[in-house]
Amino acid sequence: MDLFTKKKCKLALKYLFFFCFYLNFAAIKYTLMQILTKNTIKEIRALEQRKGRKEQHAWLAEGNRMVGDLLVSDAFACRRLVATSDWWEAHPEFAHIAAECYQVTPTEMQRVSLQQAPQDVLAVFDETRKNNAADANDDLSILLDEVQDPGNLGTIIRTADWFGVRDIFCAPGSADCFNPKVVQATMSALARVRVHYFASKEEECAWLQNRQCPIYGTFLEGDNIYATRLQKHAVLVMGNEGRGVSPEVAALVTDKLLIPHFSSDGQHVESLNVSVATAICLSEMRRS
Repeated sequence: MDLFTKKKCKLALKYLFFFCFYLNFAAIKYTLMQILTKNTIKEIRALEQRKGRKEQHAWLAEGNRMVGDLLVSDAFACRRLVATSDWWEAHPEFAHIAAECYQVTPTEMQRVSLQQAPQDVLAVFDETRKNNAADANDDLSILLDEVQDPGNLGTIIRTADWFGVRDIFCAPGSADCFNPKVVQATMSALARVRVHYFASKEEECAWLQNRQCPIYGTFLEGDNIYATRLQKHAVLVMGNEGRGVSPEVAALVTDKLLIPHFSSDGQHVESLNVSVATAICLSEMRRS
């Protein structure tokens, strides 16, 4: 066999290898894909309501960045991964992460999505976090005393992520962190921020009583936050949008803070939005 023939054989074997690899990869990829049935669509869309989430013990995330961050973090087990062919072509590695995978057309995505303008992917995750234990060594945590607006809760979770807060504790009556409106507002922060819920007001107060650190809360009669030396190891309590901090919890706050207004004529809104107030407090506490 001359040199030219040997080169041709090597080249042919090389192409044959890559062709077989592609066929094997494609076979693995597409045998994993399941048919998106009407019942599956119904189950996914039912996650918009609390009842559906409780019955399925699951929640829904949508969007390329959102789903991508959650899958990479591996914080929650992925039950269903629904995506267009373009998304699957770009992210074939995720086919082995989800229990069920679906390749859909843009029209099918419109039918299953809760968004008016859906992106290329959505995912259904278990409601139980793989590791939901609070970090005992964390320097700062947040207690939300019945924050009920989904948009506020989502923004607070996102803000907590920005300031490196890894645990948020919620009183009974607080918004559900897996409400789709909350999930979208977090901008994937649920991949990194753990959200815990107390079963009762007694449990909430007992948890506060056991904290060996300052407990800060915002009140109209508090000390000016900009003139107060704040401790980094602390609990920040934020109250309900209308009623503020409950009396039971207020009695356990060790340091009451005031975010002053800077209106020159004394005319101003009655209060700050709770998510905005949380951001101001976290910024000041991180600067200390």
